[in-house]
Amino acid sequence: MSENTASSNSSSTISRLEEEGEVGADYLEELLDIVDLGGDIDIDIDHGRASIAIVASEEGDARELADLVGRDGEVLEAVQELTRLAVQARTGSRSRLMLDINGYRAARRAELKKVAEEAVKRVKVSGRTVALEPMNPFERKVCHDVVAAAGLTSESEGVEPLRHVVVLPDRESTEADSLSISETDVDGAREDAGVGEVPEKD
Repeated sequence: MSENTASSNSSSTISRLEEEGEVGADYLEELLDIVDLGGDIDIDIDHGRASIAIVASEEGDARELADLVGRDGEVLEAVQELTRLAVQARTGSRSRLMLDINGYRAARRAELKKVAEEAVKRVKVSGRTVALEPMNPFERKVCHDVVAAAGLTSESEGVEPLRHVVVLPDRESTEADSLSISETDVDGAREDAGVGEVPEKD
């Protein structure tokens, strides 16, 4: 692929994501008007996705916007899905747009990074898999990224709403430890059996 082609594809992707953000922002602005909530809407591109954040423009807005987040972000997830559908209806393409309201996802991301980092430490020390609590797709993605950055692998197991991340031990280290243990056991067995020893003369 030539540099011109790559540059053209990159520009096309950015234009598409910008369009997603604008369409999504229009939908959310109408939604805020309908439910009579205030807030500023910021549009960005983050990790190859259109990203929209609704932030409080006045002191009282933060408390009101909390209703659009809901318990454990449940309402936020629903609003995000509705926004994606609105974008898809306008553009004809499936959207992976990310929505944050009142800084909930940003705070949750920081919290999840700590959880995932602690799980990584436990796996490296124990050599055993560690299962995290059930999470939504956004939360699992954050944990997967942290685990991958630490050089380990992770998987999602179970079905919604109990789907969760499982952090796996490093396979090479585990195999090396197993080999080391096996060799020690063999040497010990040889000693117990007296194999390799020179018999004492009478």
